[in-house]
Amino acid sequence: MKLSNHIVILLLVLVGGLWGCTRPSSPKPRGYYRIHIPDHQYVNSPDAFSALPYRFALSTNATIRHNDQEHPYYINVDYPSLNATIHCTYLPIQGNLAGLLADAQEMVYSHTVKASAIPEQEYADAAHQVYGMLYELEGNTATSSQFYLTDSLHHFFRAAVYINTIPNQDSLAPVIDYLRADVREIIETFRWQK
Repeated sequence: MKLSNHIVILLLVLVGGLWGCTRPSSPKPRGYYRIHIPDHQYVNSPDAFSALPYRFALSTNATIRHNDQEHPYYINVDYPSLNATIHCTYLPIQGNLAGLLADAQEMVYSHTVKASAIPEQEYADAAHQVYGMLYELEGNTATSSQFYLTDSLHHFFRAAVYINTIPNQDSLAPVIDYLRADVREIIETFRWQK
């Protein structure tokens, strides 16, 4: 009696196993949260830049925050709805332009470990004496864009975009594209103030 019970149970397990494996399984793709991307709108906000030696058109989705008492011209451009920040630094040129340019390039290329490519784009606006370089980092890097602007004589401005989450280019692509458009607007509307 005991042997027949074991045989029945064994047969049920085998039939259940064979019958349960008739349908092929397939892995489900990883899903990402939907990110609401606001419209691009910009304003010239003279009050936000009144104490700064520079100004640019500011996104209506961003706010300016002064972040360093020691360096009053350093600001953060915060995007609360996107959990992102553009860290901006400003230094006067005092015979150290070559060093400032080397530091800016070193900050960009320190991301080559994770970057799959770093396209560069020169910028020159002779009418407003604004010259610089834009770097758009591709891949799962901590920063998606960095740039510097200078007049080559008195002013040096550098900025880096950071999204405050684990970098994943696939899921963050809409945010990265949005911020890259804002960076281009900042560069194109950038002016030195006297």
